[in-house]
Amino acid sequence: MRRQYLVIGAGRFGSSVAETLYSKGNDVMVVDNDDALIQKISGAVTNAAQADASSEAALRALGVKDFDAVVLAIGHDIQASIMAAILLIEMEAKYIVAKAQTDLHGKVLDKIGVNRVVYPERDMGQKLAHSLIAPSIIDLIEVSDQYSVVEVTAPDEMIGKTLQELNLRARFGVSVIALRRNGGKQTNIAPIAGDIIRKDDIIVAIGDNKHLKKLEWI
Repeated sequence: MRRQYLVIGAGRFGSSVAETLYSKGNDVMVVDNDDALIQKISGAVTNAAQADASSEAALRALGVKDFDAVVLAIGHDIQASIMAAILLIEMEAKYIVAKAQTDLHGKVLDKIGVNRVVYPERDMGQKLAHSLIAPSIIDLIEVSDQYSVVEVTAPDEMIGKTLQELNLRARFGVSVIALRRNGGKQTNIAPIAGDIIRKDDIIVAIGDNKHLKKLEWI
């Protein structure tokens, strides 16, 4: 279903989100105070306009209630980010995702009622660190402070064995939620006990961080 998104901030993070949403067949409106950034992204989204997101009049003119979600991707101007978030909440935006620069910035956004706070630079840094420590890790998503979803190349000792033989859930408290094959082109969602791990398979698993560490998966 075609959805409508408003992205505030056309820097590297905001433009990446906007262009990806648009490439998936959605309507995307991008606003930024910098006309050069707007000119740069205008051909890659549905609409792009120069506007001051910390201005109540400017935000009201956009009709924020009409969008399925608003991505607040303002960069280093924390004051403008918080001001825009307050205005979006007052205007009853349906769902707000906001980029935070620091933990304190994120706590403020959370306290004022932003639906989801993301930390792109911190998260990317953590993923890079994990991949350097354990090169078999392809991706890692922290679901909470305690649990993570990890995407890892199947270790040699697991190849040729069934999930039942490996018994990862009973032995390590880790659940395999998907198997990806052929370079990720084929995905087996909710694999069964009889599925065999093959060479170059990618295992997608969820578990307690302590248990994932035992497997050297984080």
